[in-house]
Amino acid sequence: MSRRRDLFVLVFFILIFILLMYLVFGMMSSSVGLSEISLSSGEKVAIVNLIGPIYDSRPTLEQLDRVAESSAVKALVLRLETPGGALAASQEVYQRIAYLRDDLGIPVIASMGNVAASGGYYVALAADTIVANAGSITGSIGVVMMLPAYYDLLEKIGIDFRVIKSGKFKDTGSPYRSMSPDEAAYLQDFLDDGFQQFRETVLQERDITSEDLEPVADGRIFTGRQALELNLIDVIGGLDDAIRIAGEMGGIEGKPTTVVLEKKRKMTFIDLMFGDLEEIVFLKLGLGSPLRYEMPQLLP
Repeated sequence: MSRRRDLFVLVFFILIFILLMYLVFGMMSSSVGLSEISLSSGEKVAIVNLIGPIYDSRPTLEQLDRVAESSAVKALVLRLETPGGALAASQEVYQRIAYLRDDLGIPVIASMGNVAASGGYYVALAADTIVANAGSITGSIGVVMMLPAYYDLLEKIGIDFRVIKSGKFKDTGSPYRSMSPDEAAYLQDFLDDGFQQFRETVLQERDITSEDLEPVADGRIFTGRQALELNLIDVIGGLDDAIRIAGEMGGIEGKPTTVVLEKKRKMTFIDLMFGDLEEIVFLKLGLGSPLRYEMPQLLP
């Protein structure tokens, strides 16, 4: 009986300890933020990481807004590790960066890591200077739509779909039937307009003629070295080079102080119990987060 009571008391105090730790870290996360500590004083180069497919622009826009609100940030480095994503989301990020560059006068340097292609290249176009490693993968100027088709398989197993629709194009792209020539032409026009928007942005932002752009704007990818020869980027170099250029353009003397902006998040009970200690310490104490790039590999 005594041993059972002692075990109960031990478990009780462990739970109390965990609860107290959760409350302490929770208060720290709500009261201590990277923007308040690191963007409050001194001339700095801000680094915003855009990592992974671009489907939701809001996290990146929030970080860019923090740059816009800080008088300490004299230049911005946009670190890109992305294969692209949705056209509209890429355009939103591009437009916000262009606003920082044109309306607020903040120098912007795009730094390409392993991959900054398609929508990633679209976003980079808003930078004053685009820096890429010689082996960075970029380009892929174009748009694509991939539609699955199940109708052959469904026919073999005896499954059919009957669709009631208001117009002949309402279920265009349905995987349950073959596509008509009119639908294929309609989707091609749709994609062509999206491609034209991409193309117009490249012509607007890069010192390149329509004739020179035409042969390379067919969706193909390039290494950073090839992209430099085609005038799609400006400098061969890495993140350190991008930071140095940003410091120079921002008028910062000597080696610039940098601050990495991360999307703030609340600590959960799962984080406290099972989360990576390194992530907990860095994020909750407002020190940013270890730079991690986990990109899908290109497959043949």
